[in-house]
Amino acid sequence: MSKILVLQCSPHAGGVSDSVADLFAKGMAEAGADLRTVALRDYAFSPCTGCGACFRPPHNCVLAGHPLPGQNGQCPVMDQAEEVFQLMAEAQLIMISSPIYFYFLPAHFKALIDRTQRFWAKRGGEDRVPLPLSRAKPVLVAMTAGRRRGNLLFSGSLLSLKYFLAPLDAGMRETRLLRGLESLKDLHERPAVMAALHAWGHDWGHRLATENAQENAANSAIYELPQPLTSTLAPESANS
Repeated sequence: MSKILVLQCSPHAGGVSDSVADLFAKGMAEAGADLRTVALRDYAFSPCTGCGACFRPPHNCVLAGHPLPGQNGQCPVMDQAEEVFQLMAEAQLIMISSPIYFYFLPAHFKALIDRTQRFWAKRGGEDRVPLPLSRAKPVLVAMTAGRRRGNLLFSGSLLSLKYFLAPLDAGMRETRLLRGLESLKDLHERPAVMAALHAWGHDWGHRLATENAQENAANSAIYELPQPLTSTLAPESANS
């Protein structure tokens, strides 16, 4: 099982934010990290309808695993939101790469965020006690925007991600907020940025590989216990 999940959240395959994720993933792979890159657009799920069913135990979503609206034929498209949540739960570290559209996250990604309502309800809603960041699963976030200006360009999305991750027992550790990247040409004209993204992945890959090696060493015996010695000599006489 891959320990690292790289989640591409753009609806556009091969765009800027996908390339940012690929640069990060390449750096991680070169550091020996075990990772999996997943495109959110490959998973189908319905947006939250605000029905309130998840507020009642066992706090399950009524949409999970059911056909999407209008998909009642012989081969309906099924809701896969829980599959994405399972991937996130199994990962040791998550990297999220997303574009910014009109000062916010893409619609499909926002739909997944809204489906987190059941985790929020299960953990006590507003009365829950969040994990401290040091104990939360580390999440790295890269956001790309074509716009070059705007003091609050990323602020709303960062706040939304904070509360999206909290009921999943995860929290943002580092971010890369990149402006003025309207196209791949803009990214390729910034080799220093591309190198920095690759180095970012390599650094985290090396860090996790080291931590995992230390953990494996701690869980395995370094020294074998000495075997008891069996003497073949006759017992010494008391008069010797």
